Amino acid sequence: MTYPKIDLDGAVVVVTGGARGIGKAAAELFAARGATACIGDLDGDVAAEVAGSLSAPDLGYTLDVASRESFAAMIGGVLDRLGRIDILVNNAGIMPLGDFIDEDDATSRATLDINVWGPIHGLRLVLPHMIDRGSGHIVNVASMAGKIAIPGMAVYNASKFAAVGLSASVREEYAHTGVSVSAVLPSAVRTRLVSGVTLGHLPTVDPDQVAHAIVDSVRTRRAQITVPGYLAGWDLLDAAVPGPLMRLGRRFIGDRRALTAVDHTVRGEYDRAVKRQAEPR
Repeated sequence: MTYPKIDLDGAVVVVTGGARGIGKAAAELFAARGATACIGDLDGDVAAEVAGSLSAPDLGYTLDVASRESFAAMIGGVLDRLGRIDILVNNAGIMPLGDFIDEDDATSRATLDINVWGPIHGLRLVLPHMIDRGSGHIVNVASMAGKIAIPGMAVYNASKFAAVGLSASVREEYAHTGVSVSAVLPSAVRTRLVSGVTLGHLPTVDPDQVAHAIVDSVRTRRAQITVPGYLAGWDLLDAAVPGPLMRLGRRFIGDRRALTAVDHTVRGEYDRAVKRQAEPR
């Protein structure tokens, strides 16, 4: 499928969860390539600060991706201010860790609301505008946890499996419109989401590496992009390697560390942030 080219120089980009980590790195890289980056984040003050460092503080928005109304307010604000949206990066997400049975329903619900409903809201709000223009690109930041089941993060796994499937289905449904959808699947990323976790032999990457994959997807329009790239062979590996050997490999990399190797003293600030997002709003 050939999609209309999007020139980053002058493009209007919306990045959710753009105040920190992957989102901030992606916004900075888009801006460095000449794009106007609009930052949405639950922490509106930091979003405005990041937007101000890139273009203008009023391009930073307080955004709760779990709320369609909040998302619609940001999208409407960007369209009123800039007239169009060329690229949407659905990046906002949370990653609770711990025993599946012990995880409270509110935390599980927040994980699905943010990690699944967030991209759904973004897609439904931006797709009509892009389809009308006959051009656009949407990036859903998923995770290799959308391909690999990991003990200690069952509901997070479920949310990222959903994000991968959502991206693939919407991509196919609207491929004829000139609008493309890509899923970026990083391994463990050195952000506050993995604070307090001993990563050991797990493949790990920096936010800048994921940001480059996000920005490069505007050029390639690939359906799925893994970071690091060699993880693209996971599906074939999972199908070809016998179960006992795969379990041995999992034991080597320590795939149960989300249950057994978390320092909650170090992770406490992030755990409290997740709890706040699970509170009724």
